Amino acid sequence: MLSPEQLQPIILPPAISWWPPALGWWLLGLTLFIVPIVWRSISATRPLPHSPQSSDPLRENALQQLHALPKPHAGEQAGPWLQQLNQLLKRICAMRYPEQASHRLSGREWLAFLDSRCPAAGLTRWMVLVQGAYQPDCRLDDKSIAQLQQAIDTWIRKHV
Repeated sequence: MLSPEQLQPIILPPAISWWPPALGWWLLGLTLFIVPIVWRSISATRPLPHSPQSSDPLRENALQQLHALPKPHAGEQAGPWLQQLNQLLKRICAMRYPEQASHRLSGREWLAFLDSRCPAAGLTRWMVLVQGAYQPDCRLDDKSIAQLQQAIDTWIRKHV
């Protein structure tokens, strides 16, 4: 066994300051606590972007009217149905664009105006929409009737 005189003196490591790392941890903890609160308050006050599918009484009413119109079946006279579709679109445009008098347009100009508002609907290829009501015997097949109604439905959903 060693005597106390034979023991070497104890050398302590240099003093380590605990304050700066502790300050960093406190700041990190405070930041992690405050950032979510600030983020929630900013996102709660920010207006939501306008979605074309958001609830709009004019759109909902127009879609109800569109789907309530009695569609002709293949071989039946389509003129009255086409006239009702055209009237529905003109009423919508008269309400949405009163300053442009778009509801007074006819023929290709009318279809071009509709397509300028919603190219996805592709209404310019449906010349029968503006001419069919004036033809003495306008008949459409079931596929054309369904496609025209779908194009108008698309126009109302994406535009109105």
